[in-house]
Amino acid sequence: MAVLYGADAVYLAGTDFGMRSFAGNFSPEELPRAVAFAHAHGVKTHVTVNTMPRNEEVANLPRYLEQLQDAGVDALIVADLGAFTLAGKYAPKCQRHISTQQSVANYECARAWYDLGATRVVLARELTLEEIRTIREKTPKELEIETFGHGAMCVSYSGRCLLSNYMTGRDSNRGACAQPCRYQYALMEEKRPGEYFPVYEDEKGTYILNSRDMCTIDHLKDLMEAGVDCIKIEGRAKSAYYAAIVTGAYRHVIDDVAAGKPIDPVWRDEVEHVSHRIYSTGFYYGEPGQYTENSRYIRQWQVAAIVESCDETGLALCSLRNKFTAEDSLEMVGPDLRPFPLKNFTMEDLEGNPLEEPRKPQMQFYLQLPCPVPAYSILRKAVDLSAK
Repeated sequence: MAVLYGADAVYLAGTDFGMRSFAGNFSPEELPRAVAFAHAHGVKTHVTVNTMPRNEEVANLPRYLEQLQDAGVDALIVADLGAFTLAGKYAPKCQRHISTQQSVANYECARAWYDLGATRVVLARELTLEEIRTIREKTPKELEIETFGHGAMCVSYSGRCLLSNYMTGRDSNRGACAQPCRYQYALMEEKRPGEYFPVYEDEKGTYILNSRDMCTIDHLKDLMEAGVDCIKIEGRAKSAYYAAIVTGAYRHVIDDVAAGKPIDPVWRDEVEHVSHRIYSTGFYYGEPGQYTENSRYIRQWQVAAIVESCDETGLALCSLRNKFTAEDSLEMVGPDLRPFPLKNFTMEDLEGNPLEEPRKPQMQFYLQLPCPVPAYSILRKAVDLSAK
């Protein structure tokens, strides 16, 4: 979905050394196919090798790095200096990008990584636009600068947190964060076990660890003018729908800003169509401040079906994802397809019988559309699934 909806590059991981160990990563057999698919569409692949390996793991790195290079990977995202050095030796055809886990926060650090052979630095998320502009001005123009643009924010400095490790035994710095900063907490006095007292910051609860989601779609011109070469959209451990919608929205706005065209507000509205917390601009314009309204996800849309193919008359073969009926008001959005409403439509099963409501999970059916749409277009339904 990220590829088809307009990404210039996708970042992903193999089964080892990546910071999302529970994300369903690519096996040694799957990774070359993923790289080939991306390359066939003119999209690069960046593989994360951004954990801090322990002694007993380092011996496996050379072979793993060679496998990544053999798979055709374009770049490796690394944080550990040893892993960076080994990548230069065992995967010399791959560019080396410095992970945000390295907390690059000044131009001397960025320049040092460039001198060692890095082609890109992913800056610490705690920087302002002015700080980024200074880094751009004082580093070689050949060094690319990447920053975080959209998605969930970590309450710890550039993701360096021990809370998950301490509470659950799952190490956030090794890709297994249980996100305990999102838990709701109460106070318990040691001599009153099982007797819980609420911890109030206001009448709704406490927000010490509460973080909003990042959204920079309204500020891409500022990011470009500050010298940012690439923005990273959070995608791993997110749904295919999320990856599609957010990627498509940013693709269109980036292209319009670069071309000096007015921004179509429909693309700004698209980022409201995915599950998210209240948005903020992070540290780009100064301290983000504390948000105390709520800590819940907003989720007001649901995928109804995916278009598998569509002929020139608009007759689409679809696969069901969630139940809907012919009476529902739906929307269609797709690769390079401006969203449009869908009402008073007709459906048939594969035998040509009229269909009012597809019921079986992933069942195929025909949907008559007013115009042809690309494969992997998404039929969605407005339904409030936000946490209460």
